[in-house]
Amino acid sequence: MNKKLMVLISVLVLILTGCTAVTSSSSSEQESETRMITDAFGRQVELPEKIETVAAIGGAARILTYGGCADKLVGVTDMDKKNVSAMPYSVVNAEHFATLTSVGSGGSNDTCYIEELVTLAPDVIFGMTDEDTIKNIAAKTGIPTISIYPTDMFDESFYSALELIGQVMDTQDHCSQVINYVQDCQKDLANRTKNILDQDKPSVYTGAVSFRGAHGFEGTYALYPPFTAIHAKNVVDETGGSGALLIDLEKVMEWDPDIIFLNPTNMNLVNEDYAKNKAFYDNLQAVQKGQVYAQISYNYNWTNMEIAIADAYYAGKIIYPEQFADIDPIEKAEEIFTVMLGEPFYEELAADGYQFGKITIGNSRE
Repeated sequence: MNKKLMVLISVLVLILTGCTAVTSSSSSEQESETRMITDAFGRQVELPEKIETVAAIGGAARILTYGGCADKLVGVTDMDKKNVSAMPYSVVNAEHFATLTSVGSGGSNDTCYIEELVTLAPDVIFGMTDEDTIKNIAAKTGIPTISIYPTDMFDESFYSALELIGQVMDTQDHCSQVINYVQDCQKDLANRTKNILDQDKPSVYTGAVSFRGAHGFEGTYALYPPFTAIHAKNVVDETGGSGALLIDLEKVMEWDPDIIFLNPTNMNLVNEDYAKNKAFYDNLQAVQKGQVYAQISYNYNWTNMEIAIADAYYAGKIIYPEQFADIDPIEKAEEIFTVMLGEPFYEELAADGYQFGKITIGNSRE
């Protein structure tokens, strides 16, 4: 082999080797375009640098709506598609959600549709469910699965969920605006009522609360979030309990609260009981004085945070009229809905019977 040919072969080898090295380097760089996040359960999840498509299981679609990225959803649950005002996010997204693949049943007996998730192959799955379910879905689909688990309207877990959504979906500015607004509401509600002495507060009770189904007057809530937000004197807190429970009506008679709030959508159950037990209701001072008001139910397929906050302002207006003299509850509700849902929503709620106002037990709303 002559010297010129040997030189030419050597040059070609070097060029080819160099191209291979560049290609490998480029491929490596592409493969390395991932990032790590920590979800609500402390799990380390590796994600693509850029997220374009998302699926939501459990109640995650609601929080993604608050986070300003519902448009990125390609898969939601059957519950998310119900388009009912009791879940405002399902209404404001109804047109979009109707076109999406169902990836779970949603609701209290939620079942994830693994095959649909695998076929859909979103960049990431957001879930509001237990840790074992999250791990199982991640293992079976091979898709990064992130848990978000907000538990209350003013809980740190709610703010953390929005922060995580902003980080993952690149909607930090939007999420920060929502977080700041909700925190401002929290401070405003607390500051208006923090200096009121207990002896100067009327006692209150909330009934007909829905949890694991509809309930009548006996369905109530200890440490009821809209009440705790305004330092209300909730008679049920005396039980030492926390969360939803059923209470003996004799105990309510013993407490005889000054003001009663009821869920308007369960008034059929309250009125049925009134027909059988008029003496109990008619002997309550709140009933005698016409101090019975509505609290819009905010738990339906997890918590409608925007309704819960609006409820707190309405309760404040009724319990402490002087401290909330500048608040129009409906205008405030529309402001809250616009920030969190992207549009006003009170009229839709009212049209379906979810509205503020006085309630007459045994009769229709005044």
